[in-house]
Amino acid sequence: MDAHSRGQADEIDPADQWVLNPRTGNYELRLDRSAGQSQPRSQAQAQTPSRPRRSAPAPAPAPSPADAPVPGQRRRRAPEEPGSGQVPPQSRRKRKQGTNRKKKVLLWTGGTMAFVLVGGAAGAYAIYNKLDGNIGTVDVGDAAEATPGMDGPLNILIIGNDVRTGAGNESYGNKSNVTGHADTTLLMHVSDDRTNATVLSIPRDLKLQIPDCPTKQPDGSTKVIPGSVEKARFNESFGVNGRDPGCVMRTVKEMTGVGINHFMMVDFNAVKTLSAAVGGVKVCLNRPIKDSYSKLDLPAGESRIQGEAALSFLRNRHGLGNQSDLDRIKMQQQFVASMMRQLKEDTLNSPTQLLSVANAATEALTVDKGIGSALKLTSLAKEIGKVDLKNISFMTVPVVDNPDEPPNKRATVVPDPVEAPQVFSMIQNDVSFTEVKRKKQDAKNAQAQAQAKLLQGPRAAAVDVRVDVYNGSGVRGAAQSTINWLQNDQGVTRSTNKSNAPEKAAKTTLTYAPNQADQARKLADMMGLPASALKPGTQDAAAREPMTLVLGADFKGAGVPITGPTKAPDVEKVEADKKVCGG
Repeated sequence: MDAHSRGQADEIDPADQWVLNPRTGNYELRLDRSAGQSQPRSQAQAQTPSRPRRSAPAPAPAPSPADAPVPGQRRRRAPEEPGSGQVPPQSRRKRKQGTNRKKKVLLWTGGTMAFVLVGGAAGAYAIYNKLDGNIGTVDVGDAAEATPGMDGPLNILIIGNDVRTGAGNESYGNKSNVTGHADTTLLMHVSDDRTNATVLSIPRDLKLQIPDCPTKQPDGSTKVIPGSVEKARFNESFGVNGRDPGCVMRTVKEMTGVGINHFMMVDFNAVKTLSAAVGGVKVCLNRPIKDSYSKLDLPAGESRIQGEAALSFLRNRHGLGNQSDLDRIKMQQQFVASMMRQLKEDTLNSPTQLLSVANAATEALTVDKGIGSALKLTSLAKEIGKVDLKNISFMTVPVVDNPDEPPNKRATVVPDPVEAPQVFSMIQNDVSFTEVKRKKQDAKNAQAQAQAKLLQGPRAAAVDVRVDVYNGSGVRGAAQSTINWLQNDQGVTRSTNKSNAPEKAAKTTLTYAPNQADQARKLADMMGLPASALKPGTQDAAAREPMTLVLGADFKGAGVPITGPTKAPDVEKVEADKKVCGG
C-alpha cells in the first residue's frame, strides 16, 4: 500500500497527518487521529516561515568568457537575522563549489527522478511548504515549449551540472570555475498515452552546433549569447560565456528536432545525499573493480552503495573496458534504473524515507518557472508515475568517432548519420522503444488503421491542389521554403504563404473539407504526411476555398518526408525493470 492510499485510511485528510514536532523540528506522520498530538507550539513556531526563493546572482566583475556568471545559477543564501522568523542558516546545507572534468556523475539525474517519482505519492500538503523553498528557478523564456496543463507528450531535459557543491566535495573539482558545464544530460520523453518513456543520454563530448541563445539577465533584460562559430562540445552549451539552461534546451532541440517542455538541473552533492536517503542503491559488476582514480573498490556481483561509494561508482571510467565516457554512461544508466526500481518498490511505502528523499532531491534542484513549485512538480510526477517501469528505456544518442580528428587522437564523437535521425524521429513521433501493454497497443493500432483509410482513394492533379501554408514549426522561413518547393518542384501553383501560425504546433497538420479529400491525399503523398496529420472536416468547402497546412515542430525541411518510423532501430538500451551487471 503506497503512502497516498495510506493517507486516505479512515477518511483522514492527508494534509492533517503531517505535523511539526517543536521539540525535534521535524515533520511527523500521524496515521491515527487517536495518536498522541504534539505539544502546543508558540506563535512563532506555528507560523510557516516565508522562505526566499533562489534567484540569479549579480555578475562578478570582469569575468573571463568561459567563467561568466550564468543567469539562474544558484547562490548561497545569506544568513538571516536572529528573530526574523526565517529558518536559521545552520539548518541549511552548506555549499562549496568546484569542478573536475575527470570525475563525472549521474546520480544528480537520479535525484531529479527521485523527486519526480515520489512526488505523486506525497499527498500531505504540509510537505509542500517544507520542499517549496528548496527549489530554485530560472526563466528560460520561449526555450520551454508550453504544454496545455500536463496533456500530450512530455519532453523533460535533465541537466547534470558538473559544479561540485557541499561539504566534503572540495577535492572533486577546479575551484576556479564556479559555473560548471552540462556534464551529463538526459532527454526524458514521456508518451502521450503514458504507456512508455524513453530516457536518452547525450554524451558531453558530442560535437555539434550550439545556436544563439536569448538569456534573461539579473536586471530583467535579455541578452543574446552568440552560438558557436564552429562545432563545439555539447557540455559547452551551459556555463560558457554565460549560457543558461535555456541554451542547453535550444541546443538539444536543434540536434534532435524535439521541442523541450521543461528542464531540471541538479548538482553534484545529490550523489551522496540521495543515495543515503534511499538507504543505498544496489549495483552489480561482472568483475571486481579497484580504481585508483575514482577510489572505487567493489567485488564482482551485487553490492549496495551510498555516499562516497556511490559517487566513486559513478565517477569511475578507468576501471571500465575502453575507459571512455560512453562506457561510463552505460553504468550510470544501470545505476539510475536500479534506483528507480528501489524507489518504486521500497521508498514509496515508507513516509519517513519518502520525505527524506524528496527533501534531498529538491535541495539540489533548479527548474524552469513552469514547474517551479512543489505543487507543480507533483503534478508532473503524477504523469510520469503512470508509466510502468518495464516500459521505460534508457539509451544513448547513437554516435561515431569524429571524422574531423586524426584517427589516433579522436577524443570527441558526432551523431551517427543513419541511426541518430531514426532515434530522434521515434521520439518526435511518440513511438515506443519498448513493448507496451497489448490492450493499449491494439487500440493504437486500430486507430492507426482508421486513420490510414484517409489515404485511400483518388488523388487530384497537383495543379488543382489549393492550400494555405502557416508556419507553426518555430523554424524561420519554413512556410516560404515550403511554398517555393511546392510551386517550383511539385507544380502546386495554387499555394499561398500565410506567414506564422497563431501559436507553435508540435506536429504538422493538414485540415481539409470532405470534397477536398483528393487534394489532401495528393499533398500528403508529396510531403510524406502520416495519416495522423490529416484532419478532415464535416462540411464541404466552396469551389475555390483552400485547405490549411500548419507546419509543426516535426517539420524537417521542404521536401523532407514528415512520416516517422513505426519500429525502433536496433540500438543498445537499458530497461528500467531489468537487473543487469556491468563493468
